[in-house]
Amino acid sequence: MSLISSKPQILSHNFFANLARITNTHNPHFKVLNFFCTSSSSPNEEQIPESKTPDSDPSAHEPQSEPTQILVSRIPRGKHRNPEKIEDVICRMMANRAWTTRLQNSIRNLVPLFDHDLVYNVLHSARNPDHALQFFRWVERAGLFKHDRETHYKIIDILGKASKLNHARCILLDMPKKGLKWDEDLFVVLIDSYGKSGIVQESVKIFNSMGELGVPRTIKSYDVLFKVIMRRGRYMMAKRYFNKMLSEGIVPTRHTYNVMIWGFFLSSRVETANRFFEEMKSRDISPDVVTYNTMINGFNRVKKVKEAEKFFVEMKAKNIEPTVITYTTMIKTYVNNGNVDDGLKLYEEMKSFGIKPNAFTYSTILPGLCETGKMSDAHTIVKEMVHRHIPPQDNSIFLRLIEGQCNAGDLDAAADVLKSMMRLNITPQPGHYGVLIENLCKKGVHDEAVKLLDQLIEQEIMLNANSSLELLPTAYNPMIEYLCNNGMTSKAETLFRQLMKLGVLDPVAFNALIRGHSKEGSPDSGLELLKIMMRRNVASEESAYKLLIESYLKKSEPSDAKTALDSMIENGHQPDSSLYRSVIESLFEDGRVQTASRVMKVMIEKGVKEHMDLVSKILEALLLRGHVEEALGRIELLMNAGFAPDFDNLLSVVCEKGKTIAAVKLLDYVLERDYSVEFSTYDKVLDALLAAGKTLNAYSILCKIKEKGGVTDKSSGEELIKLLNEQGNTKQADILSRMIKGNEKVKKVKKQASAA
Repeated sequence: MSLISSKPQILSHNFFANLARITNTHNPHFKVLNFFCTSSSSPNEEQIPESKTPDSDPSAHEPQSEPTQILVSRIPRGKHRNPEKIEDVICRMMANRAWTTRLQNSIRNLVPLFDHDLVYNVLHSARNPDHALQFFRWVERAGLFKHDRETHYKIIDILGKASKLNHARCILLDMPKKGLKWDEDLFVVLIDSYGKSGIVQESVKIFNSMGELGVPRTIKSYDVLFKVIMRRGRYMMAKRYFNKMLSEGIVPTRHTYNVMIWGFFLSSRVETANRFFEEMKSRDISPDVVTYNTMINGFNRVKKVKEAEKFFVEMKAKNIEPTVITYTTMIKTYVNNGNVDDGLKLYEEMKSFGIKPNAFTYSTILPGLCETGKMSDAHTIVKEMVHRHIPPQDNSIFLRLIEGQCNAGDLDAAADVLKSMMRLNITPQPGHYGVLIENLCKKGVHDEAVKLLDQLIEQEIMLNANSSLELLPTAYNPMIEYLCNNGMTSKAETLFRQLMKLGVLDPVAFNALIRGHSKEGSPDSGLELLKIMMRRNVASEESAYKLLIESYLKKSEPSDAKTALDSMIENGHQPDSSLYRSVIESLFEDGRVQTASRVMKVMIEKGVKEHMDLVSKILEALLLRGHVEEALGRIELLMNAGFAPDFDNLLSVVCEKGKTIAAVKLLDYVLERDYSVEFSTYDKVLDALLAAGKTLNAYSILCKIKEKGGVTDKSSGEELIKLLNEQGNTKQADILSRMIKGNEKVKKVKKQASAA
């Protein structure tokens, strides 16, 4: 069969189109073609697979009733893509490549002939005015096209709108050199361009030069000059040129008077505007709707409601139908002067006449309704606005609507305002959410507030660089407080972290978060926030520190609790005595005696007088562990602060535990400072030393006791003398013996003196 070969054959679209015209359904070749029309083929071509015959598939022998229809179904559907226009290709090339000789050659190779339509369309479609200017000059210099009046007008208009006024001016003035004549429209567009750029004097110069260059001036050029002059408030100049126009025999039109009246109101020259309005009528020029709109708006600017009403009534009496601009201006007049009810009536009247409000109308009526508390009417208008999908001209009205509904106590309506913004494709800002969240918190509807907060966090609305309404502390602080008090501190911190990226360092929020983490048993997170506060000099609260320390203590992490306590003191807070005790006890029970001692030192320095039982325990532990110097330092601190420890108890404990070195140093400290100790305590120390075989230490201590007039058991002294002699320390034994006898004589003399 001729249609089947060893290689795939491509059947063109034209083949199927022609084939569709064949009506002979009995031809067996059609069955074969039907077999190869599979759904996997491309839209524009059909391929016949290799090694396929009709006999290889049973369906090839089945009768086909409508093979032509099946073939037609393979014709590509949809519209063919239109080829790109040459001017669009040129504009795209100019936008994507630098203007070089290579680009010029590429354009030249692309276009065989530059005609008027092509050049004009390239200028019109150029994405950048610089590209248009480069193309304009190139085609002329390269001799590819000779510009005419239309292309000159186009480039002057483009450059004027782009404020490239010197280029536009040069091109205009060079036209006669190319054999082209000037006309008024060319100058008008340049005058208007200078005026829009605020260069009024140049507009006037160009206007005056028209007469010198022989270009006739009509009402058209005067009108554009008046508009330029009036826009800058030069009403006296406008009057002079108006009189000059009349002297030249040029008759003003309705548009001329409309421009003049508009300009006089712009400069608050109400009487002059009125005079021109009357002059207009005296010339048999009937005011139109634009004229009355200008008059009404002008009196609205100077807050003269009665005059605005007069012109509004007058235009209706003359069967001049008010437009949406007329009604909107009158509504604005009423609203600005506090007559919101009259404005609302006019709004309803406008709709009853089939005049539909526009974005300016909504932006005019809604603020007045919010100010006067007519939130029900405002809610109705918002619904209408959403139904028509017309957003207001000023989006700031939505914040006032939300605030107004919240003040009226209708939080559902306030939430609807937020939804309305989304339906109008207006992205709500953090401030919009904030007002609603704040009022929901005040009403105790925290669940709904949390839902709004989730939207803020998940969509990162606060991080939007275009947002101008920030989330205020009155909104986020109550929300953070609620979350922290209800086990959702992590969510609160996520919110506050986003706020921190915007530079917010609110101490209230920081402390609430620390308290929340502490309550939830996550003091490390609280400590991290605390470190941020310290680095950025944010004020902390005592309650936050207290909860943080207690949280660490509950987790049996006394070391971290001590770190938090140090930070608390460093930031100027005074922990209460119970907090000191809790930290010291926790450290002591954890075996961190020296760390507990340091906390005790701070406590004593701060003048806390309680918990002396705990102080004694720490002193005992220090002495027993061999930290004698540290213990003596703490004792010295206690004595200076007026807190005397129980020396007898301390000496007794260390003697019982056999810590003779500690006992000797402590007793030396006591004797040097003449602190009082029980006689029995001396004996305990001496007995401990003798039991340990430290006779010389006992001798030294006993000598000091005798020098201070202390009394010990006689047997202790005699036993010590005996031991000294036995150990060969006869000299010390002799000194000690004489010292004891001398003390006895002194005692006898004292007794006799007392008896006498």
